[in-house]
Amino acid sequence: MGHREDLLAGAKRCLLDKGWVRTTARDIVAASGANLASIGYHYGSKDALMMEAFMGLTEEWGEEVGRSLAGITTDASVSREERVALVLDRIKESFAQDGAFWAAQLEVVGQLAKHPELKERFAGVMPEGRRGMVAIFEGVDDREVPDEVARTAGALYHSMFIGMWVQWTIDPSAVGSGADLVEGMRRILEGTVLGASEG
Repeated sequence: MGHREDLLAGAKRCLLDKGWVRTTARDIVAASGANLASIGYHYGSKDALMMEAFMGLTEEWGEEVGRSLAGITTDASVSREERVALVLDRIKESFAQDGAFWAAQLEVVGQLAKHPELKERFAGVMPEGRRGMVAIFEGVDDREVPDEVARTAGALYHSMFIGMWVQWTIDPSAVGSGADLVEGMRRILEGTVLGASEG
């Protein structure tokens, strides 16, 4: 690997080990074996490098979840409701398995108000994030997801995902099972949240 790749790998390690705020440029240099000047040369700034590391970790998580769900999402014997519930359960499991990653995610979100460029970058990748959510839930390649589907269904999947993540961060036991969440969606759509039809 060259210095650019070494720096990115080192920044990913630092992000997981120390978080966004506590990581210094010197930490990244120590983790990567590169030199301090190479951060500016290759990335422009420490924050730009950290953003690339963060985005890379997020993409890696999406790919890993996609791989782990490949069999579920293409199995014709699994009903639509069962598939959505299984995907939700797998996402919930990933919060526990990748705890350092999700802690870093929450810390990065907390930095958005202080870093307009970071907020702008987040906003810029949100449409692709929603497209990726559709791909994960539907078991397809994200290139197969039309813009309108990413805008509508993707926004809903993304909202569910963020809600689960924040609840899990506060209290993992508060996040319902995939089956519970699917049942909740069914009741909302049928208008039977409180029991009988609310028509």
